[in-house]
Amino acid sequence: MNITIVAKKLDLTPSIKKFIEDKFGSLARMVSSFEKEGELDCFVEISRTTRHHKSGEVFYTEATFRLPGKTLRAEAADLDIRVAIDGVKDTLKAEIKKYKEKTNEKRKK
Repeated sequence: MNITIVAKKLDLTPSIKKFIEDKFGSLARMVSSFEKEGELDCFVEISRTTRHHKSGEVFYTEATFRLPGKTLRAEAADLDIRVAIDGVKDTLKAEIKKYKEKTNEKRKK
């Protein structure tokens, strides 16, 4: 699985990059059966909503996950960048489960 990370309005530190790769790497294990049909892509964008705010939802994370025949997308905003990344990962995980259930039902019919 290819994970592309883009940072806007903030620096992408090695620790945040590793955190993203670890979190979205766990999703790769969930969809490994779909990789036979082609390489899967995950596009992750992290950014600050504004530079001058010090409180509120300051960090924003968005992810697009391409599966065969379906594109999944999630976004989250939070005070902490890691919490926003976790929120996106959890949303994508739920969407992948729905997608797998739907494809399994089609195969059974």
